[in-house]
Amino acid sequence: MRYVFLLGGLLGFALAAGTGLVMGRAPDRVLFDGAVGCLAGAFLFRWLWSVMLSGLRETVVARQRAAAAEAAKKKPELSSMKS
Repeated sequence: MRYVFLLGGLLGFALAAGTGLVMGRAPDRVLFDGAVGCLAGAFLFRWLWSVMLSGLRETVVARQRAAAAEAAKKKPELSSMKS
């Protein structure tokens, strides 16, 4: 999770600072916009990562349940012997 947070911060900073430079803003505003973009990007990537992990967990659990149900269907049932 730490690397996703750092990657989001780096991309947010680069995008915001790059946009500020292209627009011709003053260096102090470019750094401020980059800092805000860093924070926003880090939190956005953290949220996206948690959504992706929860979806992955749900998929794995659903596949395990489906495999267990399929195995239960293939397993022969023991019939009781009649006397």
